[in-house]
Amino acid sequence: MTQKDLKLKELLDKEVNSRNKENELSIEKPDPLFIARKFKDEYIALACALFGYGKASLIIKFLDSLNFELLDENEDLIKKELQGYYYRFQNSDDVINFFIALKRLREENSLNDLFYKAYKNEHSLLEGLDFLMNEIRKVNPYKSQGYNFLVGSGLKRDKENLIKHIGNSTNKRWFMYLRWMIRNDELDMGLWKGVEKKDLIMPLDTHTFNVSKRLGLLKRKTYDLKSAIEVTNKLKQFDDNDPVKYDFAIYRLGQEKIL
Repeated sequence: MTQKDLKLKELLDKEVNSRNKENELSIEKPDPLFIARKFKDEYIALACALFGYGKASLIIKFLDSLNFELLDENEDLIKKELQGYYYRFQNSDDVINFFIALKRLREENSLNDLFYKAYKNEHSLLEGLDFLMNEIRKVNPYKSQGYNFLVGSGLKRDKENLIKHIGNSTNKRWFMYLRWMIRNDELDMGLWKGVEKKDLIMPLDTHTFNVSKRLGLLKRKTYDLKSAIEVTNKLKQFDDNDPVKYDFAIYRLGQEKIL
């Protein structure tokens, strides 16, 4: 490791240690994980993660307005209670159909079990994610632009049926959700079993993409899955067993304009 890398590791380790506290999540320091931690439920956490785009304070406001008890109610009540709810790219029908999809899946399966079914053979986070996305689409084949943006449409593959790194999006909200479920500390909930944190991929959004370039963690200029994997591989030099522990610290460094 170069001297520059050692200094960067020292900076990031210090940030990780100082921010690994529950009070790092609050109304004053908004993050969708703040709402998810109140429930510590894998299905509610998925809703918090997938609606986790845009201004953090507005994300919290929207999530706090949702009645997650509807996931255990009948579909007619879901349609009635969520009529008029919308968030950015998702209209009322999108929100309703998302809740219906989660309700149907929740009645039959654990998200952990579904993910693990595809992950276990090769410890492939991408195979697990692709399978989980497709299962959500399968239980409710509703389609719209807003709904497709929210849930995702599955990962693109090459002629050998391998998941492409170039040509797929960063899937930031999904990778953030997996971080919450698989890691376990004062921030992340660690609700899942059987999936190893060393296999996690950095939840890269445009914000952390730019911060990662400024820190020297990323050389690529294209915002895609390959860049998320490149940042992850760089962070593995700092902690091979838990590279994504740096995600929250990197996010806050940019958000709080510390750099």
